[in-house]
Amino acid sequence: MNIASFTFNDFSENTYVLSDDSGQCCIIDPGCNTPDEESQLIDYIESNNLTPVKLVNTHCHIDHVLGNKFIAEKYSLPLISHKGEQIVLDNMENVARMYGIAYKPSPNIAEYLDEGDVLKFGNTELEVLYTPGHSPASISFYHRSSNQLIAGDVLFQGSIGRTDLPGGDHATLIASITDKLLPLGDDVKVYCGHGPSTTIGAEKKHNPFLQ
Repeated sequence: MNIASFTFNDFSENTYVLSDDSGQCCIIDPGCNTPDEESQLIDYIESNNLTPVKLVNTHCHIDHVLGNKFIAEKYSLPLISHKGEQIVLDNMENVARMYGIAYKPSPNIAEYLDEGDVLKFGNTELEVLYTPGHSPASISFYHRSSNQLIAGDVLFQGSIGRTDLPGGDHATLIASITDKLLPLGDDVKVYCGHGPSTTIGAEKKHNPFLQ
């Protein structure tokens, strides 16, 4: 499985395009909200002859959903996420107003994922992990055969997701990391919603929030 990363919008959010040798791809957390950012994403997809078949949100905070409408309409894709994130999505127009951000309303979540489900595209299967705490119902995606994890804003290099937004809870987030992510193994590479990638082993050893 190939993972391409793009850093978009004023929040420096990481958007991911996952693909395999089938030519199909999955777009996770499209944060693009300018024509230039949209072009970066489309240029990568087209230059690699990829066919987007999944549009997914790890969670629905504004920096992760700014490109949902654009991607959904361009590729005729339904939005996939956990049903518990719809309440977050419902408040996005108010949040956008608060930040002064131009917001193209995201479609509602049309397909639900939860703990134990498998997200499939092409020849790839991603295990769904329920990892709330940063948001009410955040989910992470684990590709077991390549030891790669898309963690959203649950875990960062040297940090964890903030828990002071509506629906956030520090104890819940720590439990998600401790119970769901750390047992995956030290060699697992973690692709974060912001900042550089890391590994489970490095975070177990150095992350001050996990000591």
